[in-house]
Amino acid sequence: MENTNIDRETLRELADEGNETASDRLADLADAAGDLEGLSELLDEGSMHAGFLLTRRAAAVGDLRELQRISDAGYDEAGNELDRILRAAADGRQG
Repeated sequence: MENTNIDRETLRELADEGNETASDRLADLADAAGDLEGLSELLDEGSMHAGFLLTRRAAAVGDLRELQRISDAGYDEAGNELDRILRAAADGRQG
């Protein structure tokens, strides 16, 4: 298989045309660069992979507000992760 370097502009054009794989690749590049704004924009455009990456980051640092924002933007797993963290906190207080 040929190793091809595809530039962000081409990926963006493909993603804008509805190519989910290109959108996922843009999200991976943004994640690797620590570009949270870029990831957020992709989530707002409907990229569930960006939602996954943002959720992973927010959960790792316990950012409940960010998890709520991601969930509100349409990535349901962020809401599930938020609920899990809240339940764990409540269980810890009861113990």
